[in-house]
Amino acid sequence: MADITYYVAMPFLQDDNGAPVAGTAEECQSSTTALRRAEMLSRAPGHIGAIAFSRTGDPMMGEFGDAKLLRTFGHVPTDLGEM
Repeated sequence: MADITYYVAMPFLQDDNGAPVAGTAEECQSSTTALRRAEMLSRAPGHIGAIAFSRTGDPMMGEFGDAKLLRTFGHVPTDLGEM
């Protein structure tokens, strides 16, 4: 099977100590949709920011490359690799 690219928007919230935590990721149809959705999520009540990213791989094999950040909105961790 050919590689497939998934586009994702993911919000960030704050825990009780004020540290950012990732919210529920949402799969989107395109990079444009992921960017628009991430921007909307970043402004939603309770959210401090959001990111849009893509990830390419073979879902049948369960093998995916590293996520590619498309854009950040609002306040998100600087080191997303730890999330």
